[in-house]
Amino acid sequence: MSVPADEPGNPAHAIFERFLRAGECREVLGCFVELCQQLGLQGSGLQLYHGLKAALNYWNAKALWSKLDKKAGHKDYDQGTACAGTKCLVVGAGPCGLRAAIELALLGARVVLLEKRDSFSRNNVLHLWPFTIHDLRALGAKKFYGRFCTGTLDHISIRQLQLILLKVALLLGVEVHINVKFEGLVPPTHKAGGWQAVLQPSSSPLTHYEFDILISAGGGKFVPEGFKRKETRGKLAIGITTNFINRHSRAEVEVAEISGVARIYNQKFFQNLYNKTGIDLENIVYYKDDTHYFVMTAKKQSLLKKGVILQDKADIESLLSPENVNWDALLSYAKEAANFSTNYCLPELEFALNHRDLPDVDMFDFTCMTRSENAALVREHNGSRLLLGLVGDCLVEPFWPLGTGVARGFLAAFDAAWMVRRWAAGTPPLEVLAERESIYQHLSQTSPDNTNKNISQYSIDPATRYPNINLQAIKASQVPGQWTPRGRVTTGSALVGASTVSEELLSWCQASTAGYPGVAVTNFSTSWTSGLALCALIHHFRPDLVDFDSVDSQDAIQTNQIMLDIAEQELGIQPVLSSVEMATMTEPDRLDLITYLSHFYQVFRTSPGPLSPCGTRGALLFLSKLQKTLREGQTLPRAPMAAGTATGQGGCQAPGATPACPPPLQPPRERTGENSDACYFCGCRVYILERASAEGRFFHRGCFQCRRCGATLRLGDYAFDEEDGHFYCSLHYPHPPSMDLARDEASPGGDVREEEVPRAEPQQTAEEGEETGGRRKIILTPLEKLSLSTLNLTSEAEPEPPLKPPRLRPQAAPEALPARRQGHGACQEEEEEEEEEEEEKIDTQKDLREEEKYPTWKRTLARRARESQMKRFCRAQAIQRRLEEIEVTFRELEQQGIKLEKLLRDENESPADQQTQWTNQLLYLVQKKNNLMTEESDLMIAVQELKLEEQQCQLDEKLRSYMNKEDTLKTPEDEKAEQEILKQLVEVVNKRNILIQLQEEKRLSELQA
Repeated sequence: MSVPADEPGNPAHAIFERFLRAGECREVLGCFVELCQQLGLQGSGLQLYHGLKAALNYWNAKALWSKLDKKAGHKDYDQGTACAGTKCLVVGAGPCGLRAAIELALLGARVVLLEKRDSFSRNNVLHLWPFTIHDLRALGAKKFYGRFCTGTLDHISIRQLQLILLKVALLLGVEVHINVKFEGLVPPTHKAGGWQAVLQPSSSPLTHYEFDILISAGGGKFVPEGFKRKETRGKLAIGITTNFINRHSRAEVEVAEISGVARIYNQKFFQNLYNKTGIDLENIVYYKDDTHYFVMTAKKQSLLKKGVILQDKADIESLLSPENVNWDALLSYAKEAANFSTNYCLPELEFALNHRDLPDVDMFDFTCMTRSENAALVREHNGSRLLLGLVGDCLVEPFWPLGTGVARGFLAAFDAAWMVRRWAAGTPPLEVLAERESIYQHLSQTSPDNTNKNISQYSIDPATRYPNINLQAIKASQVPGQWTPRGRVTTGSALVGASTVSEELLSWCQASTAGYPGVAVTNFSTSWTSGLALCALIHHFRPDLVDFDSVDSQDAIQTNQIMLDIAEQELGIQPVLSSVEMATMTEPDRLDLITYLSHFYQVFRTSPGPLSPCGTRGALLFLSKLQKTLREGQTLPRAPMAAGTATGQGGCQAPGATPACPPPLQPPRERTGENSDACYFCGCRVYILERASAEGRFFHRGCFQCRRCGATLRLGDYAFDEEDGHFYCSLHYPHPPSMDLARDEASPGGDVREEEVPRAEPQQTAEEGEETGGRRKIILTPLEKLSLSTLNLTSEAEPEPPLKPPRLRPQAAPEALPARRQGHGACQEEEEEEEEEEEEKIDTQKDLREEEKYPTWKRTLARRARESQMKRFCRAQAIQRRLEEIEVTFRELEQQGIKLEKLLRDENESPADQQTQWTNQLLYLVQKKNNLMTEESDLMIAVQELKLEEQQCQLDEKLRSYMNKEDTLKTPEDEKAEQEILKQLVEVVNKRNILIQLQEEKRLSELQA
């Protein structure tokens, strides 16, 4: 006779405890089979779950049943009947496949999941968005993994996440089969039959399983036939991941994590890393979980110099092939980067082992990211329909620095479950597909900031997650049978497609300069040499920028130079020719002039009346001038002049206002680049499409590098020394500005070394209550108040507290605790953590000193600091990735432009219609280049914002250290340093204010347009 499940000594209790603690895939499956046998349960689906719940009336299972019952009771599942009778096959037991399987099981479907492996061995750590943390808590994650998201942790290893989801899936009746590989589909052979799978081994009994839903979660390399893929390619990007054994010692706990630091806004750290170790990185992240996990992007030349990559090869696959990698050098490279980034504070690092029992270090290429063009399709054979859907990497390959993989993967799993629910409800197939693709449009752009804020309401219904979603954005008529992406028709300006480009452009120039004395535009050579025609063209649209009557028509070079400067500095139009070349214009140079004037055509033709220059290009130019102004020690301008502030020097004006008087013409800057065809850096020929210019110098974009470190420079983010004629990055400018921070070499996530200056503690905010017990109140500076309220920043250099110690239970009446929870300022995450603590009866006898050292308000600020750091890192990585994609597109345009220019300049005469076609194509490429430059300008403004945010956070922390020091203990050196930091902080805040003003004016200008 079997022992009842609720009696003491019941062996099912011990089996269930082993199931909860099981740390290997096979162990989990074995324990679950044993548990079902012990309880005499068979079958699958929710019927099995209800049988388990009834048979296992065990105290340690009740909290879990309560959570799962609450989850299963959601209206979307119709009490587990929404998809009753539906048979699903899920391929892949990664986090996304398991999460999709769980939702399908809750809907009442029969779910079979295949996994070709029999172990979970991926130590890599995933960043979790707030909704994923809430979602996993609702599934009872802490019951299976007690350390789940405790304290300030917001991440988990892939292996632990798979184990949690596998256990939940098994309890909900998902049939999981390991060591089974999916190889294809078998259509039904007769009308009454269903779809089957080709499996390895072929002896698997699942080869006879018939299903009508296939969800593929097999990874980026496995996509079922019929789905089309597209890719986005950036510059070469080589990632390195490594895991070290975490012994959870006190020393290891004290080391601060690095939520993410990027070169794009913290160049100092990476330059110090390179100087001391020869390791050259673009970014680095460090998380602690079961392992110490580091992930970084390394530069190819650094890997070559350090001997990690043996030979440089053009083909990326060959470059990173095992035979071209020195394994020992790679291990050394990864360990050295990890030690430096944590300031050598981790105990001796020992590599964790992967599934092959080798050090868990991997080097991979993520230059090319792929995504599916469609998320679902339907196949039909012999009257039997099969709905196929994608989730995880085979739907969208994540860009790992953004932490989007698991978050968007879970969203896609919910979307796929919603699709299956609609399918099971009898919705016509084309409507199901159209709705799925309408939802899919949102996935690649989702972030914690643009999804619904009430994460507790998230369900498989997309309306609970995506604000203002239009489920009919794509119509059923657009997805006939197999969805075909809609082609977007892109058109250039009216200039492109004109039968004779030069004639239309010439007519426009003639109409725009008509009536100006001394100006007679008849061609693209001699008509422009005096500079008066260009002056008239600018004056016609922007009379506030130039006084035509004051132009000296006798000095053609100076007049042309003044016009080139105005066009560049006030309109954002880069020169294509030098002033000398303009003054000696000949017929062979007409192609350069046509290209240059087409920029004016593109800018002016879309703006009726006087042009407002508050566009992106003007903003970028202002940033360049602002940097130079600060370096030269001049006073900060009150408003961005080049971006169009109306202060009598030209700029944005209200509609109908009289144009401001133009400033008197100033002598042009001395220019040395008289030959626009030769690159200033390498001296080689530079063609029109590859030509960039700065400070009167013409060059290839690829040659625009820092003189000292060779870093790639971009327009709007460089320094120029007029004395030596060289360009530098902001870090290596020969005369660095006073606001450059003396950043410590190590630990970008927080310096944990002992310092002479005592580290200040974060200020307690009003909403968090007053600290008692004789604690010294921390003073907040006015600039800190600005950063914490207006700019929503906190210090990020505070060491991360260890895992959250259990809270001492309040000695109040039982009803007092819920009342406190309902008070203002209690965040959702904190409430959930308190509920978990109560449910699991965590030990309350903790060291009082730990509670004093890491109080609640301090944890809150630490969490906010980490969130701020993560947001900045994600923004930086998204910007960096897009800049790299733009760079690749630039190169493609340049190659096409060079071919066209060579054809047009060929001495052999070509038919006129052929010349016209080539000219059209060239100018179309120029327009595409201009559009890319506009987008690049917007991104560079965002880069400037990130740099200023990073600088302000560092200065806030430094200033707090001094401000919170007792006045009687301050030395004269302390007071001087405090004033210097305050001065630097004021400069940073002023620059941020100017950027905010600049963007507001840009926005208003766009609205007026």
